[in-house]
Amino acid sequence: MDFIREDKIGLLGRLISEASRVVVAGHIRPDGDALGSTAALALYLQGMGKDVTVVFPDTPADNLRFILPASVRYAFADKDPAKVKEAADRAQLLFLLDCNAFSRTESIAGILAGASAGKVLIDHHLNPDTEAFDVSFSTPGISSASELLYWVLKALGWDGSDLSVGEALLTGMTTDTNNFANSVFPSTFRMASELIAAGVDRDALLQRIYNSYRENRVRLMGYMQYEGLTVLPEGAAYMVLTRDIQQRFDLQEGESEGLVNVPLTIGSVRLSVLLKEDNGHFRVSVRSKKGTSAQQLAHRFFHGGGHENAAGGKLFIGTDVPSPEAVPSYLETLLKDFLR
Repeated sequence: MDFIREDKIGLLGRLISEASRVVVAGHIRPDGDALGSTAALALYLQGMGKDVTVVFPDTPADNLRFILPASVRYAFADKDPAKVKEAADRAQLLFLLDCNAFSRTESIAGILAGASAGKVLIDHHLNPDTEAFDVSFSTPGISSASELLYWVLKALGWDGSDLSVGEALLTGMTTDTNNFANSVFPSTFRMASELIAAGVDRDALLQRIYNSYRENRVRLMGYMQYEGLTVLPEGAAYMVLTRDIQQRFDLQEGESEGLVNVPLTIGSVRLSVLLKEDNGHFRVSVRSKKGTSAQQLAHRFFHGGGHENAAGGKLFIGTDVPSPEAVPSYLETLLKDFLR
């Protein structure tokens, strides 16, 4: 692939060969791509005889726990911060996947950035902090960190025979593209085709990813589309998941995944925004159709960013808006202004 430089692969190969203790890290509130890419890399390195620990700032959502291989050692800072620090302090090599800077790991950013280990970045987001790493593989023109890692491993000589690595990679890519609906490139289909040809069971993966939710999640999706959806004539739609709604449906972390994409099935809607109330702020997800920039909206109004058609950020109560009740009117004003 033209984004995999031979000199970088050579350096990465040397770093791996010289390290026996490795830490693989991902971002806060890990999604399927963060979990799939880190699991795949950990399994690959374990196959080389490395002592590997995968670390995250917080514990993954229950519906994504199936991605975590039983053979991989994990440390979650919200449960055991000392274990994360111990792993980082011992590491001779540290990988950061699916985030463009250590800051995206929030509570453990200082621990990871301050580690004496060699550092490697593998990511597909804009504005990578390449200065913080010894070698970086970073390009936004690819579907996911899992896909980028796939091509990096192939360049390192991985033959695809370890299906556990392939399953993790295909799972991560599938979740980040919403099953080939977003940010898909020719290389994405090549990756999937090669992994399926190697023996990865895509049907089984889809069953675990999309057909294993709780009943509460299905009822929430229906409620939000009927009662919680606002469609503006300018071509935008938004939904606000308040604390009351989350409690009513006993919503668990990760169960609102995919909801922001639903309004885009409406022909007139080219921009969809989902806000989920959290402690002192709303988490914001933005999706758009081609020709409308989700990334620009997230950057201008929600202290965030991301990809052109899939982005996110935060809306702070008390600074951006005076109260949760003010969110709908604030949203409508900014969306109308943005799409004018």
